[in-house]
Order: sequence, then structure tokens, then C-alpha cells
Amino acid sequence: MQQWYALADEALEDAIYDSQAMRDFVGVDLTIESVPDATTLLRFRHLLEKHALTQRIFEEINAHLAEKGLFMREGTIVDATIVAAAPSTKNKIKQRDPEMKQTKKGNQWYFGMKAHIGVDAVTGLTHSVAATSANVADVTMAGALVREDDKRVYGDAGYTGMWKHLDEEKDAPDSKCCVAAKRGAIKKMDGSPMKTLLLAFEKAKASIRAKVEHPFHVIKNLFGYRKTRYKGLAKNQAQLFSLFGLANLVLATRCEGQVDGASAP
Repeated sequence: MQQWYALADEALEDAIYDSQAMRDFVGVDLTIESVPDATTLLRFRHLLEKHALTQRIFEEINAHLAEKGLFMREGTIVDATIVAAAPSTKNKIKQRDPEMKQTKKGNQWYFGMKAHIGVDAVTGLTHSVAATSANVADVTMAGALVREDDKRVYGDAGYTGMWKHLDEEKDAPDSKCCVAAKRGAIKKMDGSPMKTLLLAFEKAKASIRAKVEHPFHVIKNLFGYRKTRYKGLAKNQAQLFSLFGLANLVLATRCEGQVDGASAP
């Protein structure tokens, strides 16, 4: 519930007291027990982080979904999103989080981290998650997001040169890399049947890559995850595993029953 409703420890305690539906969900009966206080919730969260239990929960959710046939293993789509961190130095140590870095996207600078994910190319369910500083290039994390038996790996133009990180030879005929062409290169081409064919091919690739935006949409717009809550990459990565595990449960209800016989192009 804390991840679903973007609540701080104190806010979660108050919400459970205020909401009968929440008390029923967590199994708290105020006639015989009290709601765990914010300190208890904090210690429990630290226990999850210390033993990497949010990752285990994420893996167990995916194992359950795999049993339902919702991981097709036809291919993976990789992508990353910037998660803003507090840039203020008005705190006790008078400095920003040292594990968060700046990066430039377009003409704007961002301070924070990146959430890298690999999703199933058929169902759009997330199977791999990693957190890095914002200045880490997307393509360098490709190897950590791809499954061994993936037949294709899709990425936007930011993953140009991905073959290096997947231990492939450049322009290998059996390469599984399927990366978007850079827009500038296409614009420079003269109008011709070849350009028309290339644009149609890029459109088809983009329609596949669109699935990777669905988990980001769920955690940002449904769960309200727009900026980091904790300091340090480890704590924030632990939260990402919880968020994307919950996002998979949300998305699974949409794709269940629609994957029979489906495969990624």
C-alpha cells in the first residue's frame, strides 16, 4: 500500500487508521490490536532492503506470472527513465546525494538517477530492473537487462552500439539487436522507395518498443512515482523492485488471455 499510494511511513500509519478498506486489506482489527507505527514500518523497510527481499518479491511475482504463460521469451525491449532527486543542499550535511548525478536530455539538465528496465516484447511485463546514476549511458546497461534466450532485443536510438554490450560481432547476420535508426540520418536521405521502406520498418519497430512505456506509465501516473524518496541507489533500487512488481500485476490483468499464439515480430 505504501508503494501503491506513494505514502511516507507516517502517512501510511495515518491512512490505515483512517481507512476501513486499508485495515481490512492488511488484516488489522483495531478492537484487538493497534496499527504498526511509523518506526516499525521504517525498520521493516530497512529489513527488506538489507536482505534484498524486494528483489525476491519481484522475482516471485514474475515466477507466478511465468507459470500463467505471461512471459513469452521471444524478445526483450530495453529502456530507461530519469528519476529526479532533490537538488537542494539545505539539509544537515549541506550537500546533495553523492550517488545522484546530473545528465542532459535535449536542452535541459536533470539531477537524479535512472531506472533501467527490460520488458517482455510480447506482454510488456518487466523482467529486469536496475538503478544507476543519471549520467550512466543507457546502452551500457543493456547486458544486465537481457535474458539469455531472447531472440531479439529492441531499443531506441540511445542503444546504438548495443552489440558491444551483448558480446556480438558488429553487423553479424545472426545479431539479435534491433535498434532504432537515428532520425538525423533518415532526414538526410533523399526521397526514394528505399526511404519509404525504411520509414515503414522504423514504424514497425517503434510499435513494438511502445510496450516498454506501459510499466513507466503505471509507476509514474498510477503510483505517483515522480522523484526519489530515499538517499542512495541501493534504497531506491529496492523501491523500484517493489514498484515494478506491482506494475506487473496491474499489467498482467490486461494481457492475460491475449498472448496465446502471440510472438514478437
